[in-house]
Amino acid sequence: MKTNKKSALIIATVSSFISAFMGSSINIALPDIEKTFSMDALTLSWVATAYLLTAAVFLVPFGRLADLYGRKKIYTFGISVFTLSSALSALAFSSESLIIFRVVQGIGSAMIFSTSMAILSSVFTDGDRGRAFGISVAATYLGLSMGPFLGGILTNYLGWRSIFWVNVPAGLVLIYLVLKLLKGEWAEAKGEKFDIWGSIILSLSLIALMIGMSKLPDSSGYILLIFGILGIVLFVNIQNRIRFPLIDLKLFSNNRVFALSNLAAFINYSATFAVTFLLSLYLQYVKGLEAQQAGLILVSQPIVMAIFSPLAGRVSDKTEPRLVASLGMLIVSLGLGLLSFVSPETSLYAIVIYLIILGFGFALFSSPNTNAVMSSVEKKSYGIASSILGTMRITGQMFSMGIAMLIFSLVMGKVKITPEVYLSFNHSMQIIFGIFTILCVVGIFASYSRGKVHK
Repeated sequence: MKTNKKSALIIATVSSFISAFMGSSINIALPDIEKTFSMDALTLSWVATAYLLTAAVFLVPFGRLADLYGRKKIYTFGISVFTLSSALSALAFSSESLIIFRVVQGIGSAMIFSTSMAILSSVFTDGDRGRAFGISVAATYLGLSMGPFLGGILTNYLGWRSIFWVNVPAGLVLIYLVLKLLKGEWAEAKGEKFDIWGSIILSLSLIALMIGMSKLPDSSGYILLIFGILGIVLFVNIQNRIRFPLIDLKLFSNNRVFALSNLAAFINYSATFAVTFLLSLYLQYVKGLEAQQAGLILVSQPIVMAIFSPLAGRVSDKTEPRLVASLGMLIVSLGLGLLSFVSPETSLYAIVIYLIILGFGFALFSSPNTNAVMSSVEKKSYGIASSILGTMRITGQMFSMGIAMLIFSLVMGKVKITPEVYLSFNHSMQIIFGIFTILCVVGIFASYSRGKVHK
């Protein structure tokens, strides 16, 4: 058992790192990719978006399949697909082929995301699960913080294809660890049926919602959001009528901890994901810093997250996760509130302090909240619970960017960021951070109201 715990933790930690590294490093390489294939801005954006969107769409179906047929099996398929698609992306011969391979990579990531936390939950007990989650979450933040830095070095010296190549040996090592060291299989829902129609309706609804958020405030964005919401209503109606639903809605209606923990996660990511995007523009345009200098300032947030996440996870094993997570949400609210007063005169030292406050708050929130979600469900639902939490994270991220784009459009209009609009840009940013602060304050109550996990 001890060997299995160690193996599962290594596997989940490495998986968390490489998936986060892939997501954050590719953005640095986009200008070089554009030059290689002479891509327009819209096509180039799909190099990043295709991966994220595909991962979100397939998370819940693969989580359910993992509960039915085995989490280890789905994870092994996932890391194999991820490794192969990384090699294919490195060999891409056109913009179209790269986007297709990124879609395949997103499918592999969905298999990994939906099973790695579920495997940890299957192997670790309530007494040490939070610590394991904390280490895995820390690896995610380490990947996010090192992605731009290492990705920049790889792109500068070896070309953008090297970012994909580094995933191949890491993936092969993970496959070896799973097959040789991770013993047993976990499929507590074995024998139940898979809801194919529910999967299709949910996937199409999520696509409409996420693309709709990205297109706000255009009318097409609102139309897609309406279709997405109607699709979710239809999905819920179907799930209530069938014997083996894709998502057992009793997880939400009869499980206060699960429902409010997922709501808190959605609110938290909705209020924080766009922070790096906004401050990156602020530092480079308003403050006149180079990309590398801006990156060094922004990296202070994920580094603090990586340092304190294992500690927060360990604390949540000993005390109620809602207390630790709610304190984290309160600190995040404080950090966002301070950012809502940022002006062209704000010192860089102040920005770093605000980011450290945000990072500390997010560290206190994330792993305890994950611990609460996974500890509140039966073993047979670990895969679907992990997937729902992942879906909340990604849709929250898209919603965060949607809010930012909507406010920019309403305050600034569709204009390029030039010195003439720096003041209106700064005003827009203050409004966005104000909205995020209010969201997080609401999130404190959702987090605190969830109820007890430890009996």
